[in-house]
Amino acid sequence: MPDRELPKGYEPKQVEDKWISFWEEERTFSPKVEEVKKPYSIVIPPPNVTGTLHMGHALNITLQDILCRFHRQIGYDVLWVPGTDHAGIATQNVVEKALAKEGKTRQDLGRDKFIDRVWEWKEEYGGKILNQVRKLGASVDWTRLRFTMDEGLSKAVREVFVQLYEEGLIYKGDYIINWCPRCHTALADLEVEYSDVDGGLYYLRYPLKDDSGEVIIATTRPETMLGDTAVAVNPKDERYSHLIGKKVVLPLVNREIPIIGDAYVDMEFGTGCLKVTPAHDVNDFELGRKHKLESVKVIDDWGKMTEDAGEFAGLDRFECRKKIVDVLKQKGFLVKQEPYKHSVGHCYRCNTVIEPYVSKQWFVKVGPLAKRARDAVAEGKTKIYPEQWTKTYFEWLDNIRDWCISRQIWWGHRIPAWTCEECGKLSVSRQDLTSCPNCGSEKIWQEEDVLDTWFSSALWPFSTLGWPEKTKELEIFYPTSALVTGFDILFFWVARMMMMGLHFMKDVPFKDVYIHALVRDAKGQKMSKSKGNVIDPLVIIEKYGTDALRFTLTAFAAMGRDIKLSEERIEGYRHFINKIWNAARFALMNLEDNCDYDLEMVVGLPHEWILHRLEEVKQKVKDSILSYNFNEAAQSLYQFVWHEFCDWYLELIKPALYGEQKEKKNIAQTCLRQVLGEILILLHPIIPFVTQEIWTYLPGVKQKNLAKLGFPPFRPEFVKPEVQTQMEFLQGVISGVRNIKAELGISLGTKLSLWGRVKEKNDLDFLLSHQQYIETLARLNDVHLDTDLKEPEGAAVFVVKGYEFFVPVKDVVDIEAELKRLAKELNKIQKDLNIVEKKLSNDSFLNKAPKAVVEKEKAKKAELEDKKVKLEFLYDKLKRLK
Repeated sequence: MPDRELPKGYEPKQVEDKWISFWEEERTFSPKVEEVKKPYSIVIPPPNVTGTLHMGHALNITLQDILCRFHRQIGYDVLWVPGTDHAGIATQNVVEKALAKEGKTRQDLGRDKFIDRVWEWKEEYGGKILNQVRKLGASVDWTRLRFTMDEGLSKAVREVFVQLYEEGLIYKGDYIINWCPRCHTALADLEVEYSDVDGGLYYLRYPLKDDSGEVIIATTRPETMLGDTAVAVNPKDERYSHLIGKKVVLPLVNREIPIIGDAYVDMEFGTGCLKVTPAHDVNDFELGRKHKLESVKVIDDWGKMTEDAGEFAGLDRFECRKKIVDVLKQKGFLVKQEPYKHSVGHCYRCNTVIEPYVSKQWFVKVGPLAKRARDAVAEGKTKIYPEQWTKTYFEWLDNIRDWCISRQIWWGHRIPAWTCEECGKLSVSRQDLTSCPNCGSEKIWQEEDVLDTWFSSALWPFSTLGWPEKTKELEIFYPTSALVTGFDILFFWVARMMMMGLHFMKDVPFKDVYIHALVRDAKGQKMSKSKGNVIDPLVIIEKYGTDALRFTLTAFAAMGRDIKLSEERIEGYRHFINKIWNAARFALMNLEDNCDYDLEMVVGLPHEWILHRLEEVKQKVKDSILSYNFNEAAQSLYQFVWHEFCDWYLELIKPALYGEQKEKKNIAQTCLRQVLGEILILLHPIIPFVTQEIWTYLPGVKQKNLAKLGFPPFRPEFVKPEVQTQMEFLQGVISGVRNIKAELGISLGTKLSLWGRVKEKNDLDFLLSHQQYIETLARLNDVHLDTDLKEPEGAAVFVVKGYEFFVPVKDVVDIEAELKRLAKELNKIQKDLNIVEKKLSNDSFLNKAPKAVVEKEKAKKAELEDKKVKLEFLYDKLKRLK
């Protein structure tokens, strides 16, 4: 057991490193599977192996850790599975950039050597993000660390692929996909990020073949007109319905294309005529299939124009746009062009504008899978918090398209499909093939593509527990208890885990899904490097300690509300950590090893009150965490520890601790030890390091490892609302005196007198019996209380519980001098206020000044008005004392 006295200051770095190592060496967070009786499990959303810790991660890890540490306290056997994602495109990009510095490409190395190189990179750098997760104090089971390409997960991925293929739910076919010309791979719909760009709307003239007129179409992508194979109009559109069945001659290409009728066409957009380019637009592709139109590719997979683009072949698609507009204009086919802001899809990795592209890809037929995933939430088998995200989840599943799962990169799970050159048979297999199962030929080749990263991540809740093997872990810990994640991957990941879990495990993958909000900067803006407003959690941890960061994030993690974070707020909660440390230091200096007084014999208002409040806080913390209201748990603990335990209870019991009466001292020590110990346990899930460190110094500690202690037992016998009412009365009287001193600028240490007119005898007796507390905490010379007292001269007055209390201040405050000073200050404030109001009433200033300057003036006005109100209140109060 350490020396009883805590060091003067709390040094987070030394403490954190020590306990991180201790918990890991002790395997504190590794449940013994054979002994599990009450399972609770969480799988960590696997961060990219290329990643570094950001505030979103810090929030996510903190909230999961609170859930895990808390559920251990209330008797669950908790398994929190850690791991990383192989992040196909991102990781390949990192290694390719490293190769480029050597003047090499992946093609120079060849597939096998390149994959070896990626594994080397992963072994050297892939643990960085995990070490940062460790820094946050994550109570994961490090003995069960998983990686989406480790042997067990690779086996699960292949099994799922083969089963889905055999069931007809995976197929290969021509389809229009989102193509990134830079990453040179297909992207799922969800991997496309849309943003508004300033473009143009071009009105083009398409002459009718029979020379009877023309149709005018509007397009944002004139370069794709070279691949048009039809013009579509709405059959209900009286302007064009008579043209259905006729043909137009495609400008510049001179290809004859039909005019077709389809209700899909929006009569209000543009001219009401739609050019149809099946090879280069998702909706046009569907129209093309419906009307059996030809598909002409005029843009290739590098974003350059093809031979079918005629004279524009070889040009970059955006260069072609400029040139084709000029040519159309010269030849009289451009009617007009106008500026047009519209939403354009970009690659989520490199921000390149994506190209709709028809190619042969692998798809999951998600219809039946999506229905079960939707029904599971609708039936309450899985609950989403906050509820508002349920609607979004339904909307996405209701409008889902087949999932493109093939990626044209090398790093990832290679698709287990082989094609025979002899018989052309496509074979999918759980084992690598060396010959064709159909004809026996050895001339077979495996698919070059790998699976979408989200395919393996979709299996995470059961693949990490050993599936497809029937493991004990899978039997006990599936379905998992909760998933904590950001809203941005509700579709990428959550819905796909639901689909796969229900299909392969016949049960939901998790019972609860908690969607946490974004961490924004102090002004509510999204953090980004370009804005320079990123707060680095690792820098913050180095500066203020992990507990301060964790408590700040938790205190602001209100359900459904984004977190506005600033370094000042973190620094503020660092003061809270120090407050806990200093309170514990004071307590330990006044506790003895043999302090074992029976808690049920503890009597006295301060002790009964703090024990009553402790019971209320315990219930509040438990209810809040179970309902995912993390901020309410943190804020109730903050209020209790700082404002009740430290500011009131410790002050109230100092006379007993310092006094000579052994019984009173023993009662105070007993209650202090109990309350401090339970406070540390309640705070531990949120701030594990400082609580663990203090815990080892407490007298009577048998279990050194605080993470193994249970939640404090509830003691209903200590719940005494009448004691709370009495304490509020006493606090009101003491605070009344303190407030008067503060308002009149009197030092809190200056001793005054208190007079009170308390008409109810019970209340009078109560105050008289606790007069020592009033004198000590309000810093008074004397107290005069009776049922009928004459008001003393020159006294400030306050009211508590309907009773008047008087504090004579005439001899302490030079009222005349103070009134003159206040009048002078009020005059200055009014002058400053006049200047600001004049500015803000000037339209020229409001319209021409930068927004930040105007806001600054508005804030200045509000501050001056607030100060004026307070000083006027004080002036009137002093005037009445004359």
